[in-house]
Amino acid sequence: MTRRILATRDAGWARVCARRLARAGVKPNTVSVVGVGFALCTFGAFCLAPGVPRGARIVVLLLAAASIQLRLLCNLLDGMLAVEEGLKTTAGEIYNDLPDRISDVIILAGAGYSIGSLPPGATLGWIAASLAVFTAYVRQLGGSLGVSQPFVGPMAKQHRMFTLTVATLLSAVEAAGGLPPIAIRTGLAAIAVGSIVTIIRRTRIIAGEVGAR
Repeated sequence: MTRRILATRDAGWARVCARRLARAGVKPNTVSVVGVGFALCTFGAFCLAPGVPRGARIVVLLLAAASIQLRLLCNLLDGMLAVEEGLKTTAGEIYNDLPDRISDVIILAGAGYSIGSLPPGATLGWIAASLAVFTAYVRQLGGSLGVSQPFVGPMAKQHRMFTLTVATLLSAVEAAGGLPPIAIRTGLAAIAVGSIVTIIRRTRIIAGEVGAR
């Protein structure tokens, strides 16, 4: 299996969006690149958050949370355009995966910069980003060895982004109350620890399948 199982692909709104984009001539590779654009918006919002007044901080954190979800929407629709709408290209595999890795690093590193006032600050964001890339590497390692690509969590991409979205929304609440951004630090720590567990689980699955051949 080389495609993540997502229940949202069967949702009526998702099918309608994909169909309308296809009819408008939008290509899946374009949607993948737009997803990186939303990741950059997230990064910018996170970087702005520590240095702006309380009211503006709430706004930029809400913008960051929304941009994370829009990035995931692009990830959903590019695959649906490629497969369900039959618009897959020869370079599709590159556009399907490489922008995801770029977006993961940009978003998680940005979250680290948003908590620069709290130790370990940006370092925690980069740790989470590095481990996120590593989870994808282990998954693709399975494919390169001729076995399945395990998408299991607990911190697969959708789980990472859900965790960070919730943490960002909670951080907006913290900002409204004049509190430090504990939620994002906690979210990044959970992503880092969960990614380590994910790496171990995926490695065991791949090793078991290789050993059973």
